[in-house]
Amino acid sequence: MLRAAALALLIAAPPAAACETALVLAMDVSNSVDVGEFRLQTEGLALALADPEIVEILVRDQVALSVVQWAGVDRQEVSLPWQQMLSLAHVAGFAAQVRALPRAFVLSGTAPAEALGFALDHFSAAPDCARRVVDISGDGTPNAGGEVGHQRQRAQRMGVTVNALAIEGLGVAISNFYRRSVITGDGFVMTARGHRDYARAIRAKILREISSVLG
Repeated sequence: MLRAAALALLIAAPPAAACETALVLAMDVSNSVDVGEFRLQTEGLALALADPEIVEILVRDQVALSVVQWAGVDRQEVSLPWQQMLSLAHVAGFAAQVRALPRAFVLSGTAPAEALGFALDHFSAAPDCARRVVDISGDGTPNAGGEVGHQRQRAQRMGVTVNALAIEGLGVAISNFYRRSVITGDGFVMTARGHRDYARAIRAKILREISSVLG
């Protein structure tokens, strides 16, 4: 009798939510990012997460999100752990946490190899999702750390897509660095023309990352 009742409960239980994408949002907080620019990043990301088109896909596909802040060789932090977007309230709550984030590091170098390695390790704590994506943003080329190409190769072996948002001043040196050395073969680079353009660029980038359009 008990066995039959337990079986009935299992049959009646709702299926576990399927996760389409696990997305790490890795934000550069190195020395080149001042206080105002850090807030432009957090506010821009929060605004992107409030965009109706993005919200709809996040909830529909039960996307898992996490935020990492990175800077120098030993400066990486999980600022927001993995959270699956199961409802409008989940997305709104996550966006509010992004907006209120304290800065993790100050007066530190730029080590994208270590940042990417940290983000790849972080997938060990992620929900089981069909796709795994690292969204790494930055406003400078490396001045510390190892060879980022090794971490890119590791990502490709793991089946993780690496995309980048390059925050440029003048020219396209940072975009070219991310395109040449960081993103995986199925990844892409989005360029922001300064930190004030970050909100537009991160919205377009996240929308592309969580949609069915790849590469």
